[in-house]
Amino acid sequence: MTRKASNELRVAIAGLGSIGSKIATALDRGIEGLMLSAVAVRDPAKHKAFLNGLRHQPQILPVDQLGEAADIVVECAPSSQLRAIVEPALKRGKSAVVVSVGALLDNDDLIDLARATGGRILVPTGALIGLDAVNAAAVGTIHSVKMVTRKPVDGLRGAPFIVQNNIDIDNLREPLKLFEGSAREAAKGFPANVNVAVALSLAGIGPDRTQMQVWADPTVTRNVHRIEVEADSARFSMGIENVPSENPKTGMITALSVIALLKKQRATLCVGT
Repeated sequence: MTRKASNELRVAIAGLGSIGSKIATALDRGIEGLMLSAVAVRDPAKHKAFLNGLRHQPQILPVDQLGEAADIVVECAPSSQLRAIVEPALKRGKSAVVVSVGALLDNDDLIDLARATGGRILVPTGALIGLDAVNAAAVGTIHSVKMVTRKPVDGLRGAPFIVQNNIDIDNLREPLKLFEGSAREAAKGFPANVNVAVALSLAGIGPDRTQMQVWADPTVTRNVHRIEVEADSARFSMGIENVPSENPKTGMITALSVIALLKKQRATLCVGT
């Protein structure tokens, strides 16, 4: 059974894929003021060996009960599961860490729910350096935000936009621009690929004014993001090349970003806005 010190925050994780398993391992090894209290997985048998390898066994619960066993519920599941995971936690006034932030655009009533119950929705920085600068610039006036994402072909297969438009990306010899438009439109067409763009838009000028390009690029092995921001306080650009995790749609830094966010919840020294 899990142990709990009186001042520890209990953390539950929904989904133990490439992101969730790394977060669970970090919590189990020890993060100041936090403990792993529960997990929810579709197929517990599949994750039995992993869970047995943890020093402290979390409860295995249905997603709608995670908020009973935790102060913070971390969503690390397919974006279609966002509401089922986050809504019950917010109803109980708990915090929810949202990885599938693109799905928030279709469930923005959850923000009103959190406001009504005292719950919180926490979006990790994920694959996007410089989100602190965007947050700061948004306190003033941001004029424009543009983002260009280039991904290896493996990381884009099965995206709804590609399927619906019958685009063949398997035989590409050179980069192909798949999409240009708003972050909101990009989130619909590439739900597993552009969470970074939605996080950028929520930090800045919103999903309809944030401009986005998505490229399939056979010449890259990393997920490459370039961002340009024009604001009254500063003009800045940033670039990051993320190493894909075991899931080619997700960068390794995503899990590390969630762990960093969790550490901030109880850290004595907290650096960054």
